[in-house]
Amino acid sequence: MVANVDRVGNFEAYLRSGFCEMTEEGGVARSHYRALHERLGGLDPGDLSSRVSLIESLFQRQGITFAVYGSEEGTERTWPLDLVPRVIPSAEWDHLERGLAQRVTALNLFLEDLYVGEEASLNDGVVPRWLVQSSDGYLPEAKGIEVPLGARCIISGIDIVRDDAGVYRVLEDNLRVPSGVSYVLENRVAMTRVLPVVFAQYRVRAVNHYGASLLRALRAVAPPGAGDPTVVVLTPGVHNSAYFEHAFLARQMGVELVEGRDLVVDDHAVYMRTTHGLDRVDVIYRRLGDEWLDPVQFRHDSVLGVPGLMSAVRAGTVTLANAVGNGVADDKAIYPFVPAMIRYYLGEDPVLPNAVTYLPWEPDQLEHILSRLDQLVVKPVAEAGGYGIVIGPIADDETLDEVRRQLVANPRGYIAQEVVQLSTHPTWVNGGFAPRHIDLRPFTLASDEIEVIPGGLTRVALREGSLIVNSSQGGGSKDTWVLVED
Repeated sequence: MVANVDRVGNFEAYLRSGFCEMTEEGGVARSHYRALHERLGGLDPGDLSSRVSLIESLFQRQGITFAVYGSEEGTERTWPLDLVPRVIPSAEWDHLERGLAQRVTALNLFLEDLYVGEEASLNDGVVPRWLVQSSDGYLPEAKGIEVPLGARCIISGIDIVRDDAGVYRVLEDNLRVPSGVSYVLENRVAMTRVLPVVFAQYRVRAVNHYGASLLRALRAVAPPGAGDPTVVVLTPGVHNSAYFEHAFLARQMGVELVEGRDLVVDDHAVYMRTTHGLDRVDVIYRRLGDEWLDPVQFRHDSVLGVPGLMSAVRAGTVTLANAVGNGVADDKAIYPFVPAMIRYYLGEDPVLPNAVTYLPWEPDQLEHILSRLDQLVVKPVAEAGGYGIVIGPIADDETLDEVRRQLVANPRGYIAQEVVQLSTHPTWVNGGFAPRHIDLRPFTLASDEIEVIPGGLTRVALREGSLIVNSSQGGGSKDTWVLVED
């Protein structure tokens, strides 16, 4: 029987949990996972463990690390890649691709309307004006600054989850300096070495063109008249937790990696210091937050940015990617209004729904939240990386009481959501396969055209039952295989 064929070897003891990406009821592998399921199920456990060790040694030799704050072992650890890749059929990916392109288009239109347009969505009540103007990510200093092609979100990382009904939902928008794409590329290289036989059995869409695609997108938004544009990657420096990615992407694009001290503004234009003098810079892919970019305009104590940079941006002689002020659009308090933005700016229904979200600043919704606090997830709108999230069903009474006080005192600072039981995926844990919750961060490039990089970064919560997948809190990752055809 098919069940006996598919439920093999190392997967005999695997107990699926919730919506499992790999298996159906009864432990039968889904059709697009069958070859992977049989291959991994038929390998000796010692062989599987040696392949896990190979991944770690490959990443150690290359210095592929990530910071884990609060870890007793120290802040730096080898980037965690799980042995079992995620496989997405082409039809599912087409659906995700349409939804991501639609969402990024609407968010760009919202930001363009907000900063250089007539604020139509605010005037028409689509998004509350007070909510926008009270957002930490809203920058009045960005008002009136034109952006070539209106491409304010050139690089986006939209976090996607699949619920226990198998429905893909958007959980979060990352539109400032989204990170993780370098690990997508490195994960793929590692998996082709660790699982070469099964990888060859699949027709997997490539991701190694990302550097070329990113460079093309950045050059497309160079100021008019730039000719052959010079692009640089601006990093805070070697002590930043994502420095590996900054250097990696500069190499992938074949451009200079610079720090703030390497750039100078003269007559409202940006130049790069070189051994032969000053070279004009046209596009800056910045990997530091708005507040650090220019000590003249923003934080006066910043030693990471470039004095006078915003004067050049406002003069239109240099393009920043992503644009300043994007944080207002990925504020978690603005997130509930993105579906309305899509309908308003595009006249379309959202392809990808949000998670069910409640707004504490609405009195009736606050009452509802407080009455169900032990059943909901509460998120601070100003935090990132999974920090500050309280999951009601697993929180103790003391924590819930504190959250209750905070919600009443500062309702603008939080949202609440129904618990999304993230889909699970077999993951190699303690010498065997076990179900662990996952999400997906695809990366979208939007300048003169929109390109969604196939797959993205699948993140996995390595602790049993945990819904927190963020790598900064000890989560892991999986290679994501998008099939050319089902």
